[in-house]
Amino acid sequence: MKPIVLITGANGMLAKQLAKQLIEKYSVRFLTRKVTKSDEYLWDLNRKYIDPKSLEGVDHIIHLAGSSIAEKLWSENRKKVILSSRIDSSQLILDELKKHQITIKSFISASATGYYGSITSDTIFNEESPKGDDYLGDVCAQWEQKAHLFKSGKTAQRVAIVRIGVVLSANNQVLSRMSQPIKYGVGAAVGTGKQYMPWIHIEDLCGIFKFVLTNEELNETFNAVAPANTTNTEITKQIAKRINRKIILPNIPKFVIKLLFGELSTIILEGSRVSPNKIIRHGFNFKYNTLEEALNNIYSQQKLKQK
Repeated sequence: MKPIVLITGANGMLAKQLAKQLIEKYSVRFLTRKVTKSDEYLWDLNRKYIDPKSLEGVDHIIHLAGSSIAEKLWSENRKKVILSSRIDSSQLILDELKKHQITIKSFISASATGYYGSITSDTIFNEESPKGDDYLGDVCAQWEQKAHLFKSGKTAQRVAIVRIGVVLSANNQVLSRMSQPIKYGVGAAVGTGKQYMPWIHIEDLCGIFKFVLTNEELNETFNAVAPANTTNTEITKQIAKRINRKIILPNIPKFVIKLLFGELSTIILEGSRVSPNKIIRHGFNFKYNTLEEALNNIYSQQKLKQK
């Protein structure tokens, strides 16, 4: 019988693609707010409800659920939603496992490189670096603290945390949002353009979650970012090259981005390097090490879809 993996965030791009990598050796279930398939089970954070059948016989839980940090401006209410979708959902899973006296082998939680804060510096952050002193740093720290409760409370035999950078894929909005203004001749780097954007190709991100899941001795925190460091200016130029456009405008000033996006602007205007060396030392091999490799793959997929 295949081990059972329960994945939260069923409607997200990562959950769907990760399941494809796991399905051969694992029986995959999903928690979702709207059940449409036989492998999906209902959960409702507001009602503090999880379908008990989803937890029957479960061996591993991969917790990916969390409202997008970049989808809407950061009003005080939106910031509460971002935090609650991560903290309260983790607590609900923990409470339900305890309620039904279920012990799992692994609890693997997403986190984000926002843990290190939205700053531009010469530091190359690793998993031992301190958390950032800002909103995202606080969110990620609380998110991770909840995950660790699964092991300290003896509900999970191990806990692993994956700090995710900006995910690049043919199916998400990151590249689309960046390429649209470039396509119409009004695209440019933002701020100084020297801020780094820790990124990862979706296939490598799924690969890291699978690697952590299958190597059950891993009981640590890992950065999920590509080895090559990329600045905002570099990625802007690379996108322009892929869609046959030129960057003709000067950098968009910081004050314009701050006026448009408010506090959310910090994740656009700031960014430092993040090291993936720890996961590499454990034996993980990246398929897309450089931005050029990643974009070549993604834009080739998009051209195939357009034919």
